[in-house]
Amino acid sequence: MLKLAILGFLHDRPLHGYELRRHLAALTGHVRPISDGTLYPAIKRLEADGLLVRTAEPGAAAAPRHTLRLTDAGRAALLDRLRAPEELDISDENRWFATLAFLRHLDAEPAAQAAVLRRRLAFLSEPASFFYDGTRPVGAEEVDDPFRRGMLLIARATTAAELDWLHATLAELDRAH
Repeated sequence: MLKLAILGFLHDRPLHGYELRRHLAALTGHVRPISDGTLYPAIKRLEADGLLVRTAEPGAAAAPRHTLRLTDAGRAALLDRLRAPEELDISDENRWFATLAFLRHLDAEPAAQAAVLRRRLAFLSEPASFFYDGTRPVGAEEVDDPFRRGMLLIARATTAAELDWLHATLAELDRAH
């Protein structure tokens, strides 16, 4: 998810490291805070792989600021990842949101965008729960624990809203191509 988010934000525009960190925190920080010990090694790996470049610029103080820019290879890697997200990018909510945040970069490919949304639709259409009776998903109406019932009701409402959005957006994308 971190690689996708870094490439996605740099696709929008070049950023200084601290700006990138702030954008990442806004996207994922409330759930999965990203430490400098995670971010900067990821940036160095992407730079070593030729997906981004770092240039030094004079800073307001004595220390230079480093601006990160996506390379053509980085742009291609991002678009490839968006066209064919990993399974966890579809099923894990946080990774899904990171994928969704940058899916607009496939704006010239509405069919590719629709294919990704159809994968999420298929995932959400499978019966699932946080709790099971053997292999059978347990619904909110079957749970006495008010806290578990709350989890199930919130998940149901969230899924219903997402399904409505998916159907409407797929209809728009289908009309576009």
